[in-house]
Amino acid sequence: MVAMPPVAVTPRVLPRQAFTPWIRRVLAFLIDAIPAAVLIGIGFGILASDRETACLSEVSEYDLGPFCSSGASTLGQVSFAIGAVASALYLIWNYGYRQGATGSSIGKAVMKFRVVSEKTWQPIGFIRSLLRQLAHALDAFLCYIGYLLPLWDPKRQTLADKIMSTVCIPVR
Repeated sequence: MVAMPPVAVTPRVLPRQAFTPWIRRVLAFLIDAIPAAVLIGIGFGILASDRETACLSEVSEYDLGPFCSSGASTLGQVSFAIGAVASALYLIWNYGYRQGATGSSIGKAVMKFRVVSEKTWQPIGFIRSLLRQLAHALDAFLCYIGYLLPLWDPKRQTLADKIMSTVCIPVR
């Protein structure tokens, strides 16, 4: 029996329409940002509304009267810190755990698409998903051009997607 040489498999080239449109990605981001903004907003609202005022009375030859200063209360500072930590934990869960395991954050699930590896077409896992989110900082670096890249890119990828070898695909 003669052994046949292995057949080279060329990757299938998908049309641009096979990837998630830019506007759906933007809407998913906005949906994902709402809970984080609410958590931070509650903490900031308490911080801004709960102020402490302390007055010192100086007795001196100049008789300037009391000196008063106002600042954030301890309750306000603690509330803001708790809101910031809760917001960070939500983002880590949503973009790290949820998106890494299923391919979809809450916003992506609502907009019906997933982030998958360009090579395996499977979700990318916790660490790579968080690294992808950090790589989005490069999308913003040059006047946010990286975020606009999906408008003309054949695979509708941002710069972060290209770095992490991911694509966004619609879920039917």
